[in-house]
Amino acid sequence: MDHRDDSRPEWGKSVSKVCLLPQRVVLVLMGFFSLICAFTCRVSLSHAITILAISNKISNKTIANLTDEAPDGVCQQEVESKDAVEHIGIYTWSETEKGFILGSFYFGYLISHLPGGVLADKYGAKWVVAFCVGVTAICELLSPTSIRLGPYYLITLRVLMGIAQGPIFPGLNGLLSSWAPKKERATLGTICFGGSTMGIILSNACSGLLLHYYTWPVMFYVFGSLSVIWFFVFAIICTSSPFSHPFITPKEREYLADEVGNVNKDKPAIPWKPLLLSMPMLSLIVSQMGHDWGYYVMVTNLPLYMADVIRFSIRSNGFVTALPYVAMWIASLISGVVADWLIRSGKLRLVTVRKLFTLLSAVLPGTFMVAASYAGCDKALVVALFTISMWTMGMYYAGQKLSALDISPSYSSTITAVINGLGSFTGLFAPPIIGLLTPDKNNTQWRIVFWASAVILTLSAIVFWLIGSADIQPYDPMYEKSEKPEENKNK
Repeated sequence: MDHRDDSRPEWGKSVSKVCLLPQRVVLVLMGFFSLICAFTCRVSLSHAITILAISNKISNKTIANLTDEAPDGVCQQEVESKDAVEHIGIYTWSETEKGFILGSFYFGYLISHLPGGVLADKYGAKWVVAFCVGVTAICELLSPTSIRLGPYYLITLRVLMGIAQGPIFPGLNGLLSSWAPKKERATLGTICFGGSTMGIILSNACSGLLLHYYTWPVMFYVFGSLSVIWFFVFAIICTSSPFSHPFITPKEREYLADEVGNVNKDKPAIPWKPLLLSMPMLSLIVSQMGHDWGYYVMVTNLPLYMADVIRFSIRSNGFVTALPYVAMWIASLISGVVADWLIRSGKLRLVTVRKLFTLLSAVLPGTFMVAASYAGCDKALVVALFTISMWTMGMYYAGQKLSALDISPSYSSTITAVINGLGSFTGLFAPPIIGLLTPDKNNTQWRIVFWASAVILTLSAIVFWLIGSADIQPYDPMYEKSEKPEENKNK
């Protein structure tokens, strides 16, 4: 069938006439909001745990005797009468138990990546993403009940939420492979994937306020309900392919047919052996695992560091842990536009852009992360350094994060599933390891965590620089239609 035939129903034609945005932008924005829903639900527990768990290491008397001149100890608590009550805690969870509670999400996250990615490549990504966010919403709404029942119920629910969220990134990559032209890929991709950062921003900012002004279950109910709303909107207005979309204009559909092609049509079975054994795939795995270690350390544990070591109040903690991610989100959007400009103008090759942005987004964040651990109890300086650290990490989304689309648009969901799944090992083990490394919750112990993160980030980015690629690989059905690597060197 000619993919340019206008077979839309009359109501679809009417909607497309009044729609102000191209449907590829609508889809990217819905992808953006899907990650906001996923990450607000994922991160909310990191904030709730700071007031739910009774601290068994730092007593009120100990806090009172500490001063701001103890850079390797614990800083003086911000004084707020309500926070003084909230910090008493409710449940007697040890640091190790808290680590397992926070890390349990990534056990489920790990095991569902590959099945979700394969399903997205084989049957289309729309319902994979929709189902995953829908189940995430249900898990978030059930979180208060599981917390009251006990840690094992909570861990089980967090594993289920992890299983639900594992296929989201592979599914979104599958959607982008059908909807994002190469010359717009960095801009559209960073907008879409920037939803993860915005989700952390909103979770950090809103969680502090919700925990301060309302009872703690309210936070879970708010984030879960918003995710339910997203599910119904996405199910109505989005499709896996532009060729089956009821609202798309003929002009946009023809443009996408010429620039992207129909990557979902007559797709052969996944070529597992050449896919898994290629050097570009190895570079993606290593760089993903390195990036995820540094990223998950910040996402999962920064609220604990700010609360336990720097001693921000509950309300302040939400704002100060949101600031670094505001910077990261802004940087990711800017880097996407800059990356596309560098590629379109011919100033840098596609592969050079991917490698450069990946390297900068690893070395610079690690450097400023370590610097923050030497800032002592200077709260403003600590926040500034963490903000700069995450600002520089924002370039990652225009780098390695888009490489799966570059090397294999037909199997980008499967590739993303493999590399994200292996990367989630770091999310699984990071919180328990950090819990073991920081039993006294002081700055000296946390400094070891930040140094290790800086080294891991840098080494993984170097591997990607040495053996990474941005050329469509021979095992992909789109290879014969693409420009050969030697023809692409000056582009």
